[in-house]
Amino acid sequence: TSGYERPETIRMLEGLVDIYLTDMRYSDPDMAERYSDAPDYVHYNRIAIRQIYDSAGLLECSGGIARRGLIIRHLVLPGGIAGTRSTLEFIAREISPDVHMSLMCQYFPANRAPDIPALSRRITEAEYGEAIGLMGRLGLQNGWIQDMFCRQGPVA
Repeated sequence: TSGYERPETIRMLEGLVDIYLTDMRYSDPDMAERYSDAPDYVHYNRIAIRQIYDSAGLLECSGGIARRGLIIRHLVLPGGIAGTRSTLEFIAREISPDVHMSLMCQYFPANRAPDIPALSRRITEAEYGEAIGLMGRLGLQNGWIQDMFCRQGPVA
């Protein structure tokens, strides 16, 4: 999911969805409004993440296959636009340091992004490295990180 679902939508999905792959895109309402025209994104996203976690719990696997639970995706954006620090702190503190995360570095400036100075570049290795280090310091050890060298296109 985009993570921008209202509580009643999540309630309707209870018992129907086994595995949630849910985004946490922003931690600052001003950034969510500026770049996605969604000023209430952070409010609804955090409610949705809590509700999904309460419903689905931690990722459960058997025989190498995911059976149930929550995976949170977070895309690191250039210049801290996504609020990675605040997002990861929220996850570790208010969800669980044991939750599975996919920390992504694949941002690519497409569509109108090249015309927006703050979004006109890929993230740097230092920005992604800082996010990975923060995951470790917060005890977020389950999940996946990407190899920046496998990306297509120029690094910032």
